[in-house]
Amino acid sequence: MLIALQKKHDNIAEYLIYMWQLEDLMRSLDCDPDRIAPLADRFAGVEGMDQIKVDAIRQWYLDLNQMLLAEGKRQTGHLQINTNTLLDLTDLHLMLLRSEQDAIYTSAFYSTLPYIVELRSKEGDDPVGELETCFTALYGVLLLRLQKKEISKDTQAAIQQIGKFLGLLSEKYKQWKSGELKFDEEE
Repeated sequence: MLIALQKKHDNIAEYLIYMWQLEDLMRSLDCDPDRIAPLADRFAGVEGMDQIKVDAIRQWYLDLNQMLLAEGKRQTGHLQINTNTLLDLTDLHLMLLRSEQDAIYTSAFYSTLPYIVELRSKEGDDPVGELETCFTALYGVLLLRLQKKEISKDTQAAIQQIGKFLGLLSEKYKQWKSGELKFDEEE
C-alpha cells in the first residue's frame, strides 16, 4: 500500500505496472485470503513500520483480492481501479496530442508509434489501445526478466523507447494532477 501510494504520486506508469504485478501475485496464490494475508508480514520489523501499518497493508492486500473476486478477474483482466488509471492516462495522452502545446511529447509519441503498431499487429483480432499496448509490452518484458529469459536487441530497443515515452507521460500526468498543466478544454 505504501509502495503503491508513493508510486502513484511519483510515477503513474510504475504504479500501474506495480498494480498489475499485485494482481498476478494474488492470482498465483489462488486468490486465497489465507495465503495473501501473510504477504504483509514482510514489512514487520522494517524501520518506521509499526503493527498498525502492517495491519493496514494486510487489509489493503485483502481488499484488492476481494475486488479481483468481485469483479470476476480471478483468472485474467485488470481491476477497475487500474483500468480507470489507464483511462485517465489515455485522456491526458489525447489532450496532449490535440493541444499541440508540447512538441517534445508529440515527438516522443511519434517515435514510439512504429513499435506500438508492430506490437498491435501481433495482438490478434481484439487489439487494445495504444497506451495499454505500451504497458503490456513493458510488463511482458518485466516478466521475461524475472524468469531470466533472453530479450532480443530489437525488443530491448522497443522497450527503451516505450519506457521513455511512458516516463514522459508520467511526468505530464503528475503536472496535470497538480494543476501545473492545463488545457483549454479544461478551463
